[in-house]
Parts: sequence; structure tokens; C-alpha cells
Amino acid sequence: MSSNDDWPPLSPLHTGLRGRCPRCGQGRLFEGFLKLRRECEVCGLDYSFADPADGPAFFVICFACVPSVFLGVWLEVQYNAPLWAHLMVTGPFMLLTCIPPLRPLKGWLVASQFFYKAEEGKLVRNPTTPPPEEPKATAARDLR
Repeated sequence: MSSNDDWPPLSPLHTGLRGRCPRCGQGRLFEGFLKLRRECEVCGLDYSFADPADGPAFFVICFACVPSVFLGVWLEVQYNAPLWAHLMVTGPFMLLTCIPPLRPLKGWLVASQFFYKAEEGKLVRNPTTPPPEEPKATAARDLR
């Protein structure tokens, strides 16, 4: 397959939200609703680098669940709504604001990982740097 240098850089927002390959912009990123494919069928990019973890769920909770809770509280305070009204109004609202954004957000995070070459952090010591020395005792300290 081709190296990454053969492909022009594509916007992670553009490719990720559409669920397309972050390298070529043509191949599909997902096999199912949220399951990533093993590789791009167009350019052969291996998607094993991708690890969005809980990022999409975190953003959905922050930006979609909070309005759902406010809707439920407002419905209760304003109308003293019975439980069935909460289930019929707040439940569908929560599903419509929480489930659909998961896939585009996951695609955006995977595309951003590729674009910025994000990897797991590693602590590496420079082998040429000697370890720090312990301070030596002075003659005045030795006499005490």
C-alpha cells in the first residue's frame, strides 16, 4: 500500500463526521453503527491505530444529556407532569439527542487521531544523560 505521504491531508471534521477514511476520504470507517472496520477498502489504511475509547460518550453526555435533564425538570416544575408524560416526552427527546451524535463524534475523534498522529504517551529517558548525582556532604556538615 501507499505511504501516508502520498495522500493530501484531509480535514478530520470533514472526513470524520461523514464516517469516511481519514487518509483517502473515500472508504468507509464503520462496519456497523459504532464498530470500526479493520482497514479502508480503498486505500488500505489499517484502523488499528484508532482508540477513541469513551470520548464520544463523554461529549454526548456533556452536550446532549444536560438539555434532556433540564427538559425533564422543566416539565415537572411547570406542569407537575405524571410519570407517563415524562416517559413520553423526555425519553424520546433523550434518545434523539444522545444516540445519533455518537457515530459522527467517534468518526471525528478517529480522524483527528490520524490527522494529528496521536499515540499513547510513553515516558522515555535520554540514555546519554547521566543520572542526577546525590549532593556530597561538606566538611562543615560532617563535623556536626
